Amino acid sequence: MRIGIDVRILGYRRAGIGQYILRLVEHLAQLDKEDEFYLLQSRRDGYEYIRQPNFHRRLLWTPSHHRLDPWLISLETRRLGLDVLHSPDFIPPFWPNYRTVITVHDLGFLRFPHFVPAGASRHYGKIDRAVKLADHIIAVSHSTKQDVVNLLGVSPERITVIHEAANPVYRPIEDREQVEAIKDKYQLRDPFILFVSTIEPRKNLPTLLRAFRLLLDDYRADVWLAVAGEKGWLYEDVFRLVKELKFGPRVRFLGRVPLNDLVLLYNAAWLHVHPSYYEGFGLTPLEAMACGTPTIVSNVSSLPEVVGDAGLLVDPSSHEELAVAMWRLLTDSALREVLREKGLQRARTFSWHKAARQHLEVYRQIAER
Repeated sequence: MRIGIDVRILGYRRAGIGQYILRLVEHLAQLDKEDEFYLLQSRRDGYEYIRQPNFHRRLLWTPSHHRLDPWLISLETRRLGLDVLHSPDFIPPFWPNYRTVITVHDLGFLRFPHFVPAGASRHYGKIDRAVKLADHIIAVSHSTKQDVVNLLGVSPERITVIHEAANPVYRPIEDREQVEAIKDKYQLRDPFILFVSTIEPRKNLPTLLRAFRLLLDDYRADVWLAVAGEKGWLYEDVFRLVKELKFGPRVRFLGRVPLNDLVLLYNAAWLHVHPSYYEGFGLTPLEAMACGTPTIVSNVSSLPEVVGDAGLLVDPSSHEELAVAMWRLLTDSALREVLREKGLQRARTFSWHKAARQHLEVYRQIAER
């Protein structure tokens, strides 16, 4: 079987969908030494992701997210003799001579269109045609599958749910000197709460900031907040609120944090909070659980599906409810320990090896039609 995977987005960014592609390709290479894989890369991306005889690079002229992308990539791939092409960034070729599989990561742009910048809206506007043309759809959660069915009218039989998993680098760190050193590096003190995400409206950082102010004022908590993530879009209100609430040094914006530092920050934090309004999967709570860090998440979309009973669930519109949950974890060491153990067990149920095997099954089923 000749399988194409569109990895062009890696030439632009490695976060989010980029991480999904990297982990998937890595584990497909471990599983499959016989089928021929063609990684469709941007010409600006000179990196060879997999060095294995059955993995081949093909450099394409068409840039990812170009307005003519679905038409031009059809022309560029017609001579590859593919059996199936997987488009992890959800837009398939519009005139293929092979079967197509797309991944839908979330439909937040339909549920919360006011959270999406205009340029992204143009790209996401292709979703209706994409789900109609694709031979099969992979959804990263049952919640996302239900959204695709309800919002786009797709038959459930055309959708397979394949959960993502945390990068194996996320794990408990036993070396306490490393953990202490990371706090010194980022000028943090115990206890501190960790938020990890690109700063953009859907992640609901203002609710966390208001809850944190409540912790400081009403609960008299001696606690710090670390925000790890770069500025995304429509983030101005967040920084206006920070000035308004006058946190001083107790709220630290760390910017984009290197991977190894982030693992240590998860391990150093007393708890992790992810109050997002919507997630297609919810990877950061899973990373926290894999590190043994108790997590608080919103009780919406895919987050309960990912966390199960291994975290605390709160209403994302209630900063009072979030403040109560944070206070519980800050003051109840027994509860923290219970959630630590449950989180570690829960994280182990998600595996990229399993996900890669499930992707292969989809490719084979679609190619045999």
